[in-house]
Amino acid sequence: MLLMIFYCELFVYRITAQASGRPSVVNIGALLSFNTNVGKVAKLAIKAAVDDVNSDPTTLGGTKLKLQMQDCNHSGFLALAEALHLMEGQTVAIIGPQDAVTAHVVSHVANELQVPLLSFSATDPTLSSLQFPYFVRTTQSDQYQMAAIAEIVDHYGWREVIAIYVDDDHGRNGIAALGDTLAAKRCRISFKAPLSVEATEDEITDLLVKVALTESRIIVVHTHYNRGPVVFHVAQYLGMLGTGYVWIATSWLSTALDTNSPFPSDVMDDIQGVLTLRTYTPDSVLKRKFISRWRNLTDAKTPNGYIGLNAYGFYAYDTVWLLARAINSFFKQGGNLSFSKDSRLSDIQGHLRLDSLRIFNGGNLLRDSILQANMTGTAGPARFNSHGDLINPAYEIINVIGTGYRRIGYWSNYSGLSVVRPETLYSKPPNRSSSNQRLYSVIWPGQTTQKPRGWVFPNNGRHLRIGVPNRVSFREFVSVKGSEMTSGFCIDVFTAAINLLPYAVPYKLIPFGDGHNNPSCTELVRLITAGVYDAAVGDIAIITNRTKMADFTQPYIESGLVVVAPVRKLNSNAWAFLSPFTPMMWGVTAVFFLAVGAVVWILEHRLNDEFRGPPKRQVVTILWFSFSTMFFAHKEKTVSALGRLVLIIWLFVVLIINSSYTASLTSILTVQKLSSPIKGIDSLRSSNYPIGYQVNSFARNYLVDELNIDESRLVPLNSPEEYAKALKDGPHKGGVAAVVDDRAYAELFLSTRCEFSIVGQVFTKNGWGFVSIVSSFY
Repeated sequence: MLLMIFYCELFVYRITAQASGRPSVVNIGALLSFNTNVGKVAKLAIKAAVDDVNSDPTTLGGTKLKLQMQDCNHSGFLALAEALHLMEGQTVAIIGPQDAVTAHVVSHVANELQVPLLSFSATDPTLSSLQFPYFVRTTQSDQYQMAAIAEIVDHYGWREVIAIYVDDDHGRNGIAALGDTLAAKRCRISFKAPLSVEATEDEITDLLVKVALTESRIIVVHTHYNRGPVVFHVAQYLGMLGTGYVWIATSWLSTALDTNSPFPSDVMDDIQGVLTLRTYTPDSVLKRKFISRWRNLTDAKTPNGYIGLNAYGFYAYDTVWLLARAINSFFKQGGNLSFSKDSRLSDIQGHLRLDSLRIFNGGNLLRDSILQANMTGTAGPARFNSHGDLINPAYEIINVIGTGYRRIGYWSNYSGLSVVRPETLYSKPPNRSSSNQRLYSVIWPGQTTQKPRGWVFPNNGRHLRIGVPNRVSFREFVSVKGSEMTSGFCIDVFTAAINLLPYAVPYKLIPFGDGHNNPSCTELVRLITAGVYDAAVGDIAIITNRTKMADFTQPYIESGLVVVAPVRKLNSNAWAFLSPFTPMMWGVTAVFFLAVGAVVWILEHRLNDEFRGPPKRQVVTILWFSFSTMFFAHKEKTVSALGRLVLIIWLFVVLIINSSYTASLTSILTVQKLSSPIKGIDSLRSSNYPIGYQVNSFARNYLVDELNIDESRLVPLNSPEEYAKALKDGPHKGGVAAVVDDRAYAELFLSTRCEFSIVGQVFTKNGWGFVSIVSSFY
């Protein structure tokens, strides 16, 4: 009964097809390289898909696909010849070409004859350009794969990578896309290492030796499977798969692992710790069914036994179904299989018989039907965006370890890096915040879980020439010993900053100065602009005239000019209790005491018996009353309203006087007092005393140009010992009244000399920084 129903349905579809003008057969072609990992799998997948389409009469309404498959053997010339052979047979579409090199060649033929090309494995981003309107990529573009690698590099904080690639359309254009995506992350390719398509092991060795001499240890390998394992084998021999290296292989490695698993043990040893990407295909019922069929397909149709199913197998299978649905839509829209002569080919004379080629008149309509497809296949949704790329590009990130590999996360164009499957994230708003970018831990080359730094100091790069002031004083900041040894606080800060960089900065510290006098930092900055040095490190103050010549870093120490002068210690004595107030203050206080006593007596003596009596007694009362109010011990009562008002005001004043006196006396008796005739830069400026300054310091120019201090008053000093001697001698014995210097030097000088001190406030605001010309580093 079921058999009768099937034949009836088939008969009905055939009658319908004939009635609608559909042909019984549609010719399609396939251009593959049969002996490759992708070609072996695709050949089986395409045949299986054609059989499935032809066995389902509902797909094409009774029309069947007639497939002709040709082997290009990775040759652009053979691909061109086979493509011409296919198009002689009125082929409406070609599945393939398999790789980018042949796709570039055959696309020109497709443009001329208007035959769509559906490639399931040519990932070169430039094939999506307007130059090739009949090329349709039914897999993910390398533009997205390179974006995934760039995000991995940025995720781990690396900034430079080395690109090893095969020097053909596939390699060059893929690495160009990598360079663009890295630049968007403020990273870059520091060294490009191209390989010829048939590079020998010796040529690969020579190239990897050059790679080993560079500073970056992040290496991206974008090649074909026939050269990729050789690269890793040579790298293992050269010791380049040890601790500190990071190797990232594009999808060629995951494809090889899926197709040829298990790998021989010696090959697995060569790729331990390598990261690779695999095109992500979401789990589905269709996918699981196809995987379960795969064992039967390979056992029955391959002489060498089982072939593993890779991601391109899913895309090849789906490509046939996509084409079949597009052909069905083509017929529904009134399309017909008609071909016409190409007048330009008719004029070509010779034995190639190019005049037998025909233009497919419905090529435009079929191509549009393909790009408008909306289906779900074994690899997931098959829909195209406005750029002709499949929607929802995503990759698995794989870490090769032991005898196999482990997945450490995913990358999708929707949410970046994640440990969650991409289809789970599509239902949520995209979140590309740094906190949301996650991967599982990686076992890196050398069997370590610690993230590699990503760079070393190169052996072939030019070292930055960094000038260092060869100081003769204050060597705690910068000290030069011989021609190579440098130390000090400034050098320690510079070294710590260099060690925090995510890339190598090879440099050489070069002393500047004669070693007998402190060098001029302004001259050192000028020499950077002259190209003598690339940068300068040391106690270099950031001042206006220097910033006009070169670029400074952010200040790593705050500073400014201060005045250092001799100070005298004020010791307390038996009369220290009089020190809180000046003689004038004591006098004024005494007068107020007497005045208040007299005022109160005037207001009270007519009413208050306590303020009456003999004149002598009244004088004593006034004096006693006034003095006792200081201690709030007065016993006389005031009875008049005005007297009480005066007394209240006076007691408040007495409270303030007592508090001030107590605080000042406490300070005198407990805090050491230092005194100097110089109170700061203003008093020093208004005097005629000589002023000391450090030799070659910017303080001299500031005092002369900004403060208009006569140059004859300035005394150059070269060391802390000269500072101390000049300050002790003083202005009357050939010394100086004060020294004006940078605060950092002053504090270091005062750390062992208590007889001097900083007086007044810091009167300039500046800091110390490192100097460079920005272009020197690029």
